[in-house]
Amino acid sequence: MNKLLTLLLLSVVPALAVAAGDHHAGGHATHMHDVADMPGDQHASASGQAGDPAKVTRTIQMTLDDSMRFVPDKITVKAGETVRFFVKNQGKLAHELVLGSMAELKEHAEMMRKMPDMQHAEANMITLKPGQRGGLVWQFGEAGTVDFACLIPGHLEAGMVGKVAVTNN
Repeated sequence: MNKLLTLLLLSVVPALAVAAGDHHAGGHATHMHDVADMPGDQHASASGQAGDPAKVTRTIQMTLDDSMRFVPDKITVKAGETVRFFVKNQGKLAHELVLGSMAELKEHAEMMRKMPDMQHAEANMITLKPGQRGGLVWQFGEAGTVDFACLIPGHLEAGMVGKVAVTNN
């Protein structure tokens, strides 16, 4: 019975990703959690790792828009907590949410300026066209601060950034 349930779940995940619509915007692939991004894979970093959707403890709704701001732009989570970010782009431009350290975000933003057509799909990021919605699941690591930003050229520089406070309690 367990094998049948696992097989059924594995066959549903790709269908859900397809049902969520076209996930390419501005030359960047977006990410919906899939089987290749289970915890412990190459997406792990100091800020955490791809989360298991079955272990989500809460969903954080977030909006992005052309004011170059995230709402909310400050979030608090517990170390080890698995969170689903449900993100909606309410602007007329493409926007993205990328989790990481500020150093990682600035380095990636610089690469994107040099290669604006670069395509990527990582567990810690989602890119959305105007009006598009999507989500990502992330398990936060140890206590500290995790930054997030929109890395579309010019957006980080315009202040499209936020912080996640990861606490021990």
